Amino acid sequence: MTDELRTILERELSHYFGSSQKIKQLSRRPSEYRTSFAIEELAVDLGDGRQLQLILKDLSWHSLAEDVRQVKPYFLHNPWREIIVYREILAPVQMGTARCYGFFVNAPRDRYWLFLEKISGQELYQIGEFEKWQAVARWLAEFHGRFAAHVDQFNNSRSLLRYDGAFYRRWLQRACSFAKCNDGPQKRNAKAALAWLAARYEKAVERLTALPSTFIHGEFYASNVLVQDENHGMRVCPVDWEMTGVGPGLIDLAALTSGKWSEEQKTALSLSYYDARKTTVCESTNLNEFLTALDYCRLHITIQWLGWAPNWSPPVENAHDWLGEALHLAEKLAL
Repeated sequence: MTDELRTILERELSHYFGSSQKIKQLSRRPSEYRTSFAIEELAVDLGDGRQLQLILKDLSWHSLAEDVRQVKPYFLHNPWREIIVYREILAPVQMGTARCYGFFVNAPRDRYWLFLEKISGQELYQIGEFEKWQAVARWLAEFHGRFAAHVDQFNNSRSLLRYDGAFYRRWLQRACSFAKCNDGPQKRNAKAALAWLAARYEKAVERLTALPSTFIHGEFYASNVLVQDENHGMRVCPVDWEMTGVGPGLIDLAALTSGKWSEEQKTALSLSYYDARKTTVCESTNLNEFLTALDYCRLHITIQWLGWAPNWSPPVENAHDWLGEALHLAEKLAL
């Protein structure tokens, strides 16, 4: 298959660079950073002194790791989503995301290949310097600001997710359904807690759908953000745009601030975003309204984790008492 890959990659690189490209040498190996879809690292020697380090991401359902395929909600899957995001949405804004060198689709063979720049940055969750997290929050505010005034252009895209009322309700329905299938004292307590929450959740849906929309990553967790120090500053490069869509930008901020920081640090991180938003898009929401809206988005994230799959626990970096936090937020928001 390497010969086929070489032919496809030569064609895509020729298109990217605007001139015929021949690959002198191509080596490939599985990436150790694979979390869901199959990922390979490609070393490409073009023979004219240029060497490229690329990532080949296979976006087909069958390429998912077996354990991931067992729990990933199928309704989220769209192999075109990341292709369109990298090619049509991220490339024009040039905010440091990975360069897209091309793609290859053969639907009958369930083959959806995406060729991306390999980023040598460090995952944000491994970085303890709080100032860098604040810089990422400011970057996120600028990113959302770039799209806020033009979000209508994405409404006709069938590939992007819609963070609308049906989307929010679906996660709670899934969480309640999974709870009903389990038994035992703790499970019964969870079932009762989710039933209590379900009776009050429509208020949260109304508030979430009333928030201003923009283009969002959807899973802006620290494990999905690479940070790279460069001569001109820090490069922020989110990866894994599998749940990207149109929705409240604060959902991304809620994901970013869901780590192990103290409440004071989470607030400081949120304020970095808020202050940057005031600069980039003349944010008119007062601080209390902003923090309340953020709590509603945090509530959505807790419900999404609870509704991800039955008898399932999030990865270690996302492990948390999500039900306990959901109840805490519901009470805080007076649902």
